[in-house]
Amino acid sequence: MSYNHKKIESKWQKFWKQKKLFVTKDNVKEKKNYYHLVMFPYPSGNLHIGHWYNFIGADVHARFKRMKGYNVLSPFGFDAFGLPAENAAIEHGVHPKKWTMENIKTMSKQLEAMGNTYDWTRKITTCLPEYYKWTQWIFLQMFKKGLAYREKALANWCPKCKSVLANEQSEGGKCWRCGEEVEQKEVEQWLLKITDYADKLLEDLEDLDWPERTKTMQRNWIGKSNGAEIEFPIESSQLKIKIFTTRADTLPGVTYLVLAPEHPLIKTLDARIRNKNSVNDYFEKNKHKTELERITNVKEKTGVELQGIKAINPFTKKIIPVWVSDYVLGNYGTGAVMAVPAHDDRDFAFAKEFKLPVVQVVSEDGKTRELKEAYVGDGVMINSGDLDSIPNNIAKDRIIELISAQKKINYKFRDWLISRQRYWGTPIPIIYCKECGIIPVPEKDLPITLPKIKDYTPDDQGRSPLAKSEKFFKTKCPDCGSSAERETDTMDTFIDSSWYYLRYVDPKNKKVFADANKLNAWLPVKMYIGGPEHAVMHLLYARFFTKFLYNEGYLSFKEPFSSLRHQGMILGSDGQKMSKSKGNVVDPDELVEKFGADSVRVHLCFMAEYHQGGIWNSTSILGSYRFLNRIYNLFANFKVDKKNNPKNNLAKEQKRLARFTHKTMKKVSEDIYDFKFNTAISALMILLNEIEAKKHLINKNISENFVKLLVPFAPHLAEEIWQKFGNKKSIHLESWPEFNKRLVEDEETELVIQVNGKVRDKITIDVGISQLEAEDIAMDSEKIKKFIGSKKPKKFIFVQDKLINIVL
Repeated sequence: MSYNHKKIESKWQKFWKQKKLFVTKDNVKEKKNYYHLVMFPYPSGNLHIGHWYNFIGADVHARFKRMKGYNVLSPFGFDAFGLPAENAAIEHGVHPKKWTMENIKTMSKQLEAMGNTYDWTRKITTCLPEYYKWTQWIFLQMFKKGLAYREKALANWCPKCKSVLANEQSEGGKCWRCGEEVEQKEVEQWLLKITDYADKLLEDLEDLDWPERTKTMQRNWIGKSNGAEIEFPIESSQLKIKIFTTRADTLPGVTYLVLAPEHPLIKTLDARIRNKNSVNDYFEKNKHKTELERITNVKEKTGVELQGIKAINPFTKKIIPVWVSDYVLGNYGTGAVMAVPAHDDRDFAFAKEFKLPVVQVVSEDGKTRELKEAYVGDGVMINSGDLDSIPNNIAKDRIIELISAQKKINYKFRDWLISRQRYWGTPIPIIYCKECGIIPVPEKDLPITLPKIKDYTPDDQGRSPLAKSEKFFKTKCPDCGSSAERETDTMDTFIDSSWYYLRYVDPKNKKVFADANKLNAWLPVKMYIGGPEHAVMHLLYARFFTKFLYNEGYLSFKEPFSSLRHQGMILGSDGQKMSKSKGNVVDPDELVEKFGADSVRVHLCFMAEYHQGGIWNSTSILGSYRFLNRIYNLFANFKVDKKNNPKNNLAKEQKRLARFTHKTMKKVSEDIYDFKFNTAISALMILLNEIEAKKHLINKNISENFVKLLVPFAPHLAEEIWQKFGNKKSIHLESWPEFNKRLVEDEETELVIQVNGKVRDKITIDVGISQLEAEDIAMDSEKIKKFIGSKKPKKFIFVQDKLINIVL
């Protein structure tokens, strides 16, 4: 018999809402606060099965923590500004606000259908003025401290989205959102000085309970390097070329220098360049390459020598050529590199391409040999004068000292570009006055609201649609009162999500972004759950914002998320990433209609390891559906034996079932704690098989414990059965079933019996028997008697509860 999932799920969702079961108080007597958060979605369309996979696993863990006695805060909201929502709105010919708010309404209904434990009274929507007022306020605090600044520079430009992108949003030379090839464009832009926090962002990673791969990705993105800044004099000039290197030990092997095309010395020394036409042709040919194309296209070696310009190696005093190549970036390091072909793969390939000299100065065994590839390992110095035979790591410091170079630390990552030439975003609270310059909007005038305009499509010239609205951008200078203009760029959507976790604790506060007492009561987030694709964007930005607000005295903690877990990805049945164009998208609404939310929840938890994800199988959900039907049919009309007094001849069997149940309780508890939901479900399935086979032994403890274990996975069905047991209080207010340590210990075990080290028999024994008892059992075995015959054992080797070896 199939249970009526529609009726049951609708009934209990209404009940939970009426009773405000999941509305969280800031403080509950005798309960520790536990802030449990899943990354909020973009409201660019309906929820897909990937959303469900993320949110259900997170909800399972949240429910588990709540039943374990914690006061759990599990809020929800929508990352409503930005390119995802705006592009979808433009595609459908609807105003971004209307599109976004309608989607939020639809997605909220879908989320409620999941049966998740969200506290909807704390819902935040980042595109509403009551939220982005505080986004603008945080920007102003950064501006006051010199962390928000404006400059004209080359930026990554997406011609389809018609907006600039941060480096993190254009990896691989493509737009993170639409996949279009990114171009380089010089624009006025606002940046945040995240680089000022580089060391703190690195140091504080160590103590975080995060996946090591994610921490490594942040370390690599920040890219801290300890090295030295070396000056190469230009021949017949007072000018010098500065180089940053981590391998000062290889300075004796530098045979040429390479400058970035943007390096200012090229213009300064223009008159000395004899091959200007070749140099200009090179610049023209490569000027459209993006920054990422330049550093990732390592197979193609391009460059041109600056004939007429030579440099002097400060260690060897030799004259070396100076080249220009686009693999060197003008805004990274000093915009110039020293080339050591013998000890750098890229330099080796470049030298071979252009027939430049290769001089080996580090050798594993102290010998010079013809190199077929660069030697990048450690060793001893060779071809280095007085430094020969010295370990290269020691020579490094000596060379720095000999040439009077300065030790220096360099970082790979750059400041965060936050300007977007789009409409649907938080307006930047800045005013431009011809008399006063760049003026921050007074805090009393916040929020600077986003006006509703008819033409919100992006401009081909790179201007924000807000520039078309005189009513918006024409204003008065707050300092001198003269005519002025507002900034028309909007902020990157990642700004909005860099602090949203703070607002959840006090979402309706009009005086501050959040009350200090409430922040201290809940933060930092104890468990944060979301995709690994945010490792060097959202997760890094949120840490930066937290550290800034901590430094300014607004927060008492340095890190936003104490623990972090990632979910995997659900692929289509064809093994490909789901997309409408491929026709492999799974609609969860259809599954809920046919099988019920609990079946979808159980299936998503059972189908794969949570952190890995897997391939969707449209038929395998039937197994989860049948599993829940079996549970309903077994327990729905079950009369609980409250006396719990079995007859003597059944006592031993019931004790064994109780042991099995308690072992399952232990297994499920440990698995949910570790986000191993698939093996937790498996354990419940095995326990159900055992209970079904021994229905006559089911008692109150066994039945109630089983249903409690079901709660995180199938909350509606668990509530229904719990009430049928005659309980009036919601099962979601019950405690998690704690296993009895004595009952999870085995009473019996298998003893391996060996004769002269070879296994000859295996016998079931009681746990804890002595060696003498084990010897008697072994000697009484008929199989063992055949191997021993009339021989007397010389000795016995005994391993408690595992093995006994008879030595003849």
